[in-house]
Amino acid sequence: MKIVCDSGADLTIEEYRDLDVTVFPLKVEVDGVSYQAGIDIGAREFYDLMDQAKSMPKTATPSLGDVVDIYKRLAKEDPDIISVHISSGLSGTWGVAKQAAALVPEANISVVDTLTLSAGQAWQVRAAALMAKANKSREEILAHLAQIQKAVTSHFTLPDLKYLIAGGRIGHLKGLLASLLGIKPIIEVDQQDGKYYDKSKKRSFQKAIEEIPALLQKYHEAGTQLRAQIVTAANSEGGVKLKAAMEKVFNVTWEPEVVLGTALGAHTGRGLVGVVCAAESALPPSQG
Repeated sequence: MKIVCDSGADLTIEEYRDLDVTVFPLKVEVDGVSYQAGIDIGAREFYDLMDQAKSMPKTATPSLGDVVDIYKRLAKEDPDIISVHISSGLSGTWGVAKQAAALVPEANISVVDTLTLSAGQAWQVRAAALMAKANKSREEILAHLAQIQKAVTSHFTLPDLKYLIAGGRIGHLKGLLASLLGIKPIIEVDQQDGKYYDKSKKRSFQKAIEEIPALLQKYHEAGTQLRAQIVTAANSEGGVKLKAAMEKVFNVTWEPEVVLGTALGAHTGRGLVGVVCAAESALPPSQG
């Protein structure tokens, strides 16, 4: 079984290699120069580039031909492929992968819509890779990923709305008004359609960070044992604050902090702070 994903999962090149996952990069353009995320530009370098840019960055899906080529190459080694992708509600990448799979009849390709991104997507990618290494069946792996998807939530806030406004991720007038008033939204990646929804608003970034554990109580009672991971757009100080706020409410087992890559970072800019988490009791037992 071969496992494929896109760079929206925000794993490192070393992690992809160790997991034996084939990754195709999402593309980002800054001031007319195109980069392959995670290949010829790293996350921290990207934020430095954004700070100096004269125009807003643009993102693009991989080309259909490139994905077809990857599937054809892998199919020569093993025709069984599971391809795990960034939310179809946020990117056209899943759709490209579906088209590509149809053009490679010699392979048996399952294209998975994770309905999330970054660390949330990575949880599914990692699980698929470990189960493939353990020779689990396609059906077992897909069922496992579906259970993770239902269990995991993603929430984030950010200090500056200009990138979300420019990228059309929030309404222009609504976003400008919020910026003028200094309002900081708390955004959830919906588990049903994989899109962003504004769940709350606060008058300061610190208050927005502190609101995230309160919103999570919609899903988990205070004191619940959670598995969680902090994600930041090069904002480790904000990550420390969110971690402390989470630990006041929940019992948390932490995964290592993730630096948000270009797939979401191009639409948020530097400073975002978020958390991906699930109740330990809702996650499937490890089968890797």
